[in-house]
Amino acid sequence: MLAEVADRGSFSAAAAALGMTQSAVSQHISALERAVGASVVDRASRPVQLTEAGVILVRHARAVVARLDVAEQELAVAAGRRGGRLRLGAFPTALATFLPPVLARFQRKHPTVRLTVVDDHVPRLQKRLVDGELDLAVTYDHDAMPDLAPPDLQRVHLFDDPFRAVLPRGHRLTKGAGLLGLVDLADETWVGGSAQSAWFRILRHACREAGFEPRVALTSDDYIGVQAFVAANLGVAVVPGLATAPAGLRVTVRELRAPVPVRRIWVARENDAYPSPAVQAMVDTLTSLPPGAGRPRLRSGAAG
Repeated sequence: MLAEVADRGSFSAAAAALGMTQSAVSQHISALERAVGASVVDRASRPVQLTEAGVILVRHARAVVARLDVAEQELAVAAGRRGGRLRLGAFPTALATFLPPVLARFQRKHPTVRLTVVDDHVPRLQKRLVDGELDLAVTYDHDAMPDLAPPDLQRVHLFDDPFRAVLPRGHRLTKGAGLLGLVDLADETWVGGSAQSAWFRILRHACREAGFEPRVALTSDDYIGVQAFVAANLGVAVVPGLATAPAGLRVTVRELRAPVPVRRIWVARENDAYPSPAVQAMVDTLTSLPPGAGRPRLRSGAAG
C-alpha cells in the first residue's frame, strides 16, 4: 500500500488502484507507522510525499513484492496452472537489430508464454534482474568497464560486437581497400559521446591504449545523432557494430583492424533464479541462431 501511495501521490488514488476504500488504506498506513515507530508519509503535502523512513521502506518493498510475484509465478508454472511468463530486458541496439527475429521465433514456438520486453541500459537491466523485475536480460561488458559485469549473475555468451569506423562520404580514409586502425584516425576531429556513455568509455579506453586521446568536437549519446553529425562532415566516429549504418545517412562504414574495441554480448539471469521452461527456451533460442543473424553485414568500405 505504501508503494502505491508513493507511486500515485494520494491515498484515494492508491485505494482505487488496490480496489479498497480510502479509509482502509489510511488505517493500514497508520498501522505500518505504529510498527515502524515513525511517520512514513507527510499527509499535509499534495501530492503526498514520503518521509525518510517511507523512502527506505518503499525501496525495500519494491524488491520484496517483485520477489513474491516471481515466487507465485514459479509455483503456478510448477503446478501446471499457468503456461509461463518471460520478462526479457535488453539494451536499445540489441532491440533494434538481432532481437526482433529472436522474439518472433520464440513466440512461434512457444505461443502460450506471456512475453514482455523492457528497453533499458545495462546497469539498470542488471539491477532489475537482481531485484526480480526481470527473468532474463541481454547485456554487454568490456574489460575497461568491470562495473558492467556483476559477479552475482549467471551469463551465457552470445557473440562479440566489434566497433566500426564511420566516416563522411568522400573522406580521404574511405579510398583504401585495407582495414583502418584507430591510430589512423588520431589526427581527425571526432564525434563522441558524453563522459557517462558506456560505449564512449570503451572507445576512449581503446584510443588511449593505441597511444592517443580522441579530439572530440561534438557529442551525442544517440547513435543516429552521432552518425548524422558524421554525415554532415563534422567529424569521424567509431561506434559499436550493432549501431552502424542507419538507413538514409550518407556515411561510409569501415571495419577496423586489431586491436579493435569489442563489446561482449551476453544473456544473463540471477544466479539463484528458478530455471523455468520459458527462460531456458529463450536462452536456447538466443544461442541457436546462426552467427550474424539479425546483425549488420558490412564489407570493408561498405556505405550505409
